[in-house]
Amino acid sequence: MLKSIYGTKDILPKDIGKWNHVETIVKNIFTAFNYKEIRTPLFEETALFSRSIGEETDIVSKEMYTFFDRSETSVTLRPEMTASVVRAFIEHSLATQFSLNKLFYIAPMFRQERPQAGRLRQFHQFGAEVLGSASPVLDAEIIILAFTILKSLGLKDITVKINSLGIASSRKTYLEVLKKYLEPHLNELSEESKKRFEKNILRIFDSKSENDILIMHDAPKLIDYLDEASKDEFETVQNILQKEHIPFVIDSSLVRGLDYYSKTTFEIVSGKVGAQSALCGGGRYDGLIELLGGAPNYGVGFAAGIERIILALQNEETALPEITPLDVYVVLLNKDLLNEYYLFANTLRKKHFKVEIDYLSRSVKAQMREANKLQAKYVALFGGEEFSENKIVIKNMTTSSQQVVPLEKAGEEILLSVGG
Repeated sequence: MLKSIYGTKDILPKDIGKWNHVETIVKNIFTAFNYKEIRTPLFEETALFSRSIGEETDIVSKEMYTFFDRSETSVTLRPEMTASVVRAFIEHSLATQFSLNKLFYIAPMFRQERPQAGRLRQFHQFGAEVLGSASPVLDAEIIILAFTILKSLGLKDITVKINSLGIASSRKTYLEVLKKYLEPHLNELSEESKKRFEKNILRIFDSKSENDILIMHDAPKLIDYLDEASKDEFETVQNILQKEHIPFVIDSSLVRGLDYYSKTTFEIVSGKVGAQSALCGGGRYDGLIELLGGAPNYGVGFAAGIERIILALQNEETALPEITPLDVYVVLLNKDLLNEYYLFANTLRKKHFKVEIDYLSRSVKAQMREANKLQAKYVALFGGEEFSENKIVIKNMTTSSQQVVPLEKAGEEILLSVGG
């Protein structure tokens, strides 16, 4: 039997209500903040991700789905969305259309990593990118957006962590200090961190090795080496978050896993999803647009994992909609009225109500069971003596009350009943 590829998962009809619920709240909040939706291709030229994310990151070096197409072009299923959005921003000259572009997305991503709870090889994210402004107010807004969405979904056990990576020049000074601190401990580091020491030393803060964590606990803090402008901007972000009553902690070890971040960086973590606790994260990436061939400009954004969010909601025992109730289930009493039965159901569908009928020639009792299973609000009993009198019986499935209405006005009467 053919099965789904390891690390992927079907989202079945019984679960789709949860996903629609999340996506509806996401879209409504982004729209309230005047963010516009963008959709990009599932795959891009590999160079886009290797240049933007960084050759030495785990994503590029270990996790990307990369292959050559028939034209011998190296293409990659997108592992994250920021690079794709920035590519579209440059390619379509969006900066000439609007000085500020506030964009959001809800889309699948792909990474060939070890599947875990809430972490699959095809996974889904929503996120936002703001292109065109260096204002720290937008850094704060991005955090507020992410926090507002998670709270609106009903999550309670979440923590906002923030940090500042400063600008490249101040970071260069800090990296030298960090290197001197780590040199005496080099032989004690994990093999992975030894490689990062040479290629991307900040990533050692991301190590999961207990010994590495102990060593890094006493390491110099980047936040102590920030330039004055970055310090001021970080203060602005904190002030806005405080005034908006967004609870946060400063985590000086928070560096994020991608090379393009600068200044503000943040994560929102949950206490309900296990070791992989980050629900979302992001920050500022000034310089990425220029790196990818555009004119120098500014960017800030975040991404959130939908699978992890749904897992956190379930672990917090937050009620999630599983099925959208049916407005009307039409029960066929007389098999010889099949054509009229179908046309009647379509009359109701044209009125924009959810309607189902029996396609399996089941008994009336079986049809009523199906109506209950589909959580129908009303049942229309089509046929019987009432039909011979050009009437139809409408049953309220909540109260079990019934009414008989004229068939020629059945559509209007049912709509009135359902609406009531």
